[in-house]
Amino acid sequence: MPYMPITESMFLLAESREHPMHVGGLQIYEPAPGDDDLGEQMFETFQAQSDVHRLFRKRPASPVGLMGTVRWTYDKDVDLEYHVRRTVLPRPGRVRELLRYVSANHGALLDRHRPMWELHLIEGLADGRVAMYTKIHHSLVDGVSALKLLEKTLSPDPDARTARAPWDPTLFDSRPKPDSDESESGNWLSEGLKVAGELVGFLPASARVGLRAVRDHNLIVPMQAPRTMFNVPIGGARRFAGEQWSATRLHAVASGLGITLNDVVMAMCAGALRSYLIDQNALPDEPLIAMMPVSMHAKDDDSSEGNAITAILANLATDQPDPERRLATLVDSTTASKQVIRGLSPLQAMGYGAVIAAPLALTAVPGYVRMTPPPFNLIISNVAGPKHDLYWNGARLDGVFPASIAMDGQALNITVTTNGDMVNFGVTGARAEVPSLQRILTHLDTALEELEKLCHP
Repeated sequence: MPYMPITESMFLLAESREHPMHVGGLQIYEPAPGDDDLGEQMFETFQAQSDVHRLFRKRPASPVGLMGTVRWTYDKDVDLEYHVRRTVLPRPGRVRELLRYVSANHGALLDRHRPMWELHLIEGLADGRVAMYTKIHHSLVDGVSALKLLEKTLSPDPDARTARAPWDPTLFDSRPKPDSDESESGNWLSEGLKVAGELVGFLPASARVGLRAVRDHNLIVPMQAPRTMFNVPIGGARRFAGEQWSATRLHAVASGLGITLNDVVMAMCAGALRSYLIDQNALPDEPLIAMMPVSMHAKDDDSSEGNAITAILANLATDQPDPERRLATLVDSTTASKQVIRGLSPLQAMGYGAVIAAPLALTAVPGYVRMTPPPFNLIISNVAGPKHDLYWNGARLDGVFPASIAMDGQALNITVTTNGDMVNFGVTGARAEVPSLQRILTHLDTALEELEKLCHP
C-alpha cells in the first residue's frame, strides 16, 4: 500500500458531509448526423471496458477512518454497474433540467470504500445532444490532469470510431507503475535528500517573498480580503451553472488591450462579481481578493494522475466602478504575484501555494469562519483545454463545463476551461448562501461587452 502525499491527503482531511472535495465536469456531445443511439454506444463501450487503470482502482486504505488519509490501496475489481450510471432527463429536456441534475449530484459525497469516481450518462435533451457528468475526488487528480485524460479519450478525426473509456489502461503512460511502494523503496533516500534541500532553500525564498511584499504594493498577501456574503459557513447542497463564449471574441479583446486571455477571463469575473454583489446589496467597500490555482505540471508532462498546483492571489478591484481602472489594477496585481512564482523552484512554489491555502484547513474548526477574516474571497481557476474540436465516435464535443468545490468560508467557485473555439465558465456555489447564482452568467456577458467597448472607445 503506497503512502499518500500531503498534496493528496489534504483533500481527504478537509472533506466532510457538507464539504465534498471532488471535482466534476459536464461534457456535452453533439451526435453525428444520423446517429440516434449515441447514449447507448457510450454506455456499452464503458461497460465493456473491464480492464481498469490503477487510477480508477485507487481508494483510501481500510479502515478508512484510520488509514484512509495515510495510505492508498487498489481494488482488483471495479463494479462498473455502480460507477457508470445512465439517466434520462425529465421533459421538456432543457439545459435547465440538465443543470438541476448536475447540481443535485454534485453535492453528494463519493464513497471512500470504493474507487472515488462516478460517470453519469445523461440523455433526454430536447435538441438530441448527450451529456456526460463525471466526478472524481480531488485527491486523485487536479484540473489539468483531468482535462488531459478527457483529451486522450477523444479524437480530432470526426470519422474515427475508436473511442474508449477513460479508464482504459492504454490511454496512460505505457511504462507500468506498481500498485505498491515496495519497488520504490530504493528511491526514498534520494527523494528525501532532494526534498530536504528544497525545504532548506524555502527559508531564503520566503524572505525574498516577504521583501517583495514590502516593496511592491501590487502584491497581495493572505488575510487582506474583506468579509463578503461568500465567506460564511455553508450547507451541503450545491447549485451549478455554465455558459460559454467564443475564444475568438476573447482573444480579440486581449489583442486589442495588450493583455492575456487569462486577464480577460479574470476581468470578466471581476465585473460580474461586482454587478452580482450590487444586485444583492452586498458589495464591500474594499476590493475582492481571488485565489488563482497555478499548474506546476511541466509542459512535457503527459501524466493524467496526481496534483501539482500552487496558488497566487489577485486584487479583483471590485471597488472600482470604471472598467478600465478595474482592469489595470487587476493586471498589475496578477503580474506581481506571477513574478513571485517565477523566482521559486517547483517544490518551493507549491509550498508557497500551500501557505496561501493553509487557512482553509481550519474552516472545520467551530467558529473559525465567523470569527476570522477570510484569507481570500473566492477561487477562480482557468485551465487550458484542447485547442481544436474533438470527437467521440463522430460525436463532437460541444462544451466542457467544470464543476468545482465550495466549502465553509468559500461559498462560490468559478472555473474556466476551453475546447476548440469556446471558453467555458462553470460556476459552483452553495445553494442557500449564493442565491440566484445563474445571474452571474448574465453579468459575465455584460462584463465582456464592457471590455469590448474599451477596445473601441
